[in-house]
Amino acid sequence: MTRRKIDMRKVRSFLLNAAFFIAVFFVLLAFQSRNMLAADGQPAPELKGITLAGVPYDLADVSDRPALVYFFAPWCKICAASSGNLTRLRRFRDTESLEILTVVLDWQSLAEVREYVDRHGLDVPVVLGNRRIAQDWRVSAFPTYYVLDSNRQVRHRDMGYSTQLGLWWRTWFVE
Repeated sequence: MTRRKIDMRKVRSFLLNAAFFIAVFFVLLAFQSRNMLAADGQPAPELKGITLAGVPYDLADVSDRPALVYFFAPWCKICAASSGNLTRLRRFRDTESLEILTVVLDWQSLAEVREYVDRHGLDVPVVLGNRRIAQDWRVSAFPTYYVLDSNRQVRHRDMGYSTQLGLWWRTWFVE
């Protein structure tokens, strides 16, 4: 009987510690994303620019399907770690079901951006972003991403590393 009471105290202690760490995690996530666009169905800002390939791009032109808009910087180590997840997500979600767009911010030269894209095998459009785009989309850290529905309303948002499964999950149920 005594042994069982000791085991139950350990279990209770473990559960309390786990609940505490989970609560801290979610508080930190909320704090981190406090200045981002709200994910409550508000319309996304305009996004127009020139791609790395030199082609004009307008997000409004692909409004018939959901979109993942991923903001990165070529010097960002977390962006480098997560960029492969975008490529793998493209294999699971074709261009007809999901627009995946990357926007490079805080870059110095086209050569720097090309080297990053080549090194990470990005096979999605890369828009050359600027300060105005960063301000309109409230990008304050890298990577930052938004999931938009086909009406260009913000449905999910996050910053920092996201796994392939996390990206897939956030984009799968958005129409």
